[in-house]
Amino acid sequence: MAKTPDSRYFVCILAGGSGERFWPMSRTRTPKHLLRLVSDRTLLEETVRRLDGVVRPENILVLTNQAQLEGIRAALPALGRDQIVAEPAKRDTAPAAALATGMVRARCPDGVVALLAADAVIRDGARFGRQLSEAFEWAGGVRWPGSGGTLLTFGVKPTRPSTGFGYLELGEELARGDGGTRFIKVRRFVEKPDAATAADYVAAGTFVWNAGIFVWGVGTFLAEVGRHSEELASFVREFPPGDPAAYLAARFPSLPRTSIDYALMEKASSVVTLLADFDWDDVGTWAALPGHLSSDAEGNATRGPVVAVNSTGNIAVSNGRVIALCGVKDLVVVETPDAILVCHRDAVQEIKKLQAVLPKEVT
Repeated sequence: MAKTPDSRYFVCILAGGSGERFWPMSRTRTPKHLLRLVSDRTLLEETVRRLDGVVRPENILVLTNQAQLEGIRAALPALGRDQIVAEPAKRDTAPAAALATGMVRARCPDGVVALLAADAVIRDGARFGRQLSEAFEWAGGVRWPGSGGTLLTFGVKPTRPSTGFGYLELGEELARGDGGTRFIKVRRFVEKPDAATAADYVAAGTFVWNAGIFVWGVGTFLAEVGRHSEELASFVREFPPGDPAAYLAARFPSLPRTSIDYALMEKASSVVTLLADFDWDDVGTWAALPGHLSSDAEGNATRGPVVAVNSTGNIAVSNGRVIALCGVKDLVVVETPDAILVCHRDAVQEIKKLQAVLPKEVT
């Protein structure tokens, strides 16, 4: 019989991103995490499904914004209305982390919080679940003496010298969990590097990608954030039980707009990384999709009705109409009912710049 998850363990999913790089499928009300990019479920639904058996269903919380609120409720009908909260203003990940911790503290003063992104692609959900359970045990001080006094982040072994991720420099190994899970001291956080520096990090073998998955006890978070941002700490301490709408409207918009890495993790006295041994991809642009779509002999990664003649290395996604590729290479072509994107693969990072010139009805 499966063990019932500890009632102190909570997961908060950050689901407020705009996903501008996935236009024209992503829009203001249907960003990347509400798209069915790699399966017949949205990325957000996949994220919630991976939590089965790790946390209790009522201990799953989702943070979003007002524009996406109804779309997220529709995607996650099993979650109660009080489990999905819209931030009243656009801030950054540090205020979101404080909000998540405040919500958990109001429900369970000695709770343990895991902060996850809504849009990561993880195929090995079983291994992810086991390692997240161990992360909860670490941050909850269950199995390892003193572990509850640390902030924990997940590190992913780099597969390429990416300039799109932050990195963690690893120190000494502190402990091992079931199945060989390694807990390693973090020496420092490094912002997104240039290409040469990223190549050096990968070659060194002592750096991992910062996956943006964080786990901490409520008390540990408060103690650490209180040393560096009393504004965030007081927001958590004063977070009310029950409906927080009025409190959020009054307090949240004035919180500092800063990332959790800068506000806390880079300054904290003790940070530990759990070295992830499941697959992980943040699927940041259309160029990341070939690893998750079927490809033909010419390297064309496609979904939906697509035909190709004398064409190589293209990414083509149809949501209804046939896409016909002829004599082209290294393009991204995405068809939707009201807009079509044609872009070179090397320019996918520039797609977000289209937002300033697109007609409002297709943004």
